[in-house]
Amino acid sequence: MRFRFCGDLDCPDWVLAEISTLAKISSVKLKLICAQVLKDLLGDGIDYEKVLKLTSDAKLESGDVKATIAVLGFILSSAAKHNVDGESLSSELQQLGLPKEHATGLCRSYEEKQSPLQDSLRGCSLRLNRLDSVSWRVDYTLSSSEIQRVNEPIVHLKLNVKDVDRGVQEPVAMMLSAEKFRVLLAELKQAEAVMKTLD
Repeated sequence: MRFRFCGDLDCPDWVLAEISTLAKISSVKLKLICAQVLKDLLGDGIDYEKVLKLTSDAKLESGDVKATIAVLGFILSSAAKHNVDGESLSSELQQLGLPKEHATGLCRSYEEKQSPLQDSLRGCSLRLNRLDSVSWRVDYTLSSSEIQRVNEPIVHLKLNVKDVDRGVQEPVAMMLSAEKFRVLLAELKQAEAVMKTLD
């Protein structure tokens, strides 16, 4: 059977296995745990002490608590990623065996944070480093006791690349012969032409 929150694929076996663990927790406490998992998914961190207190009466082992957090994280982030509405998610979770009151509470928490969760997921997906600036200079050696061929220019390139995850700029320096520089320039022009066709 295919599920929208799984990207129209079968539900992973490990998620199916953990549905029974979720059912052991009361629906009210499950909703509070969902709030903690959503906080974590939005980058605010999770209060593990609070989660442990909420799961203490269900007599879950520490492995089960971790699995509960993992499965809720998967369900919530996957549903947001595939733009599943709360009603459809509730229906699919009930098909997997989650009691109706549990699914309803989970989906209410999800609906409240669906938009910020999608924004957060969008912000951290496929983040590439960005080229901030390029500086260069050409050295032209007229004579040398160490280099066999003289009168050949050497290009010194310095690329300042911004690491988007850490927000810092890192210099990348390289030396190129005139021939290698011509190859690089030709490939950059080809890439630029391809990018213009995509726009």
